[in-house]
Amino acid sequence: MEHLHYSFTGGTRLLDRQADVVGVVGSGNLEVLIESVAQDGACSIDIDTAAVGFGAIWQAVMVDFHARWQLADARIAINDMGATPAVVSLRLDQAVETMLKGQP
Repeated sequence: MEHLHYSFTGGTRLLDRQADVVGVVGSGNLEVLIESVAQDGACSIDIDTAAVGFGAIWQAVMVDFHARWQLADARIAINDMGATPAVVSLRLDQAVETMLKGQP
């Protein structure tokens, strides 16, 4: 297993504070947990993955995700057993959309 950590600042979009934790498991090889938590405006992402040696690809996917959503005060945990980058992006988007219900 490999553990990766990413942190982004400069986000402007806050998650719905009514929801604590949202988990999205849509494929047998990936779980995304997202929660709204005070982090001085940062969005942190922790990844535990069985696919060792793909840090550069994970970083590209996380940078793209942050550019799309610009989250602030969010903590995301990803448990991966070999999902493709496209599946990771889809599950992340689903988790955020769940936390933003009713927001523009």
